[in-house]
Amino acid sequence: MERTSVSSSNVASVGHDESSRTLEVEFLNGAIYEYYDVPEYVYQELIAASSVGGYLAQRVKGVYSFSRVG
Repeated sequence: MERTSVSSSNVASVGHDESSRTLEVEFLNGAIYEYYDVPEYVYQELIAASSVGGYLAQRVKGVYSFSRVG
């Protein structure tokens, strides 16, 4: 999955696959997580957020199922 670099103190890049509704998040520490059944608009809001980490914490973590993939 292609990821887009973001300006964040914790997140390096994010990507979204519309067909599988999978959001992929790469953290600066090298960890990569996939979040499942995430709508496209959530990805768009995430990359446009003034605080990517804040948006992730409030609107993604604890809302969508996930697994660590890297």
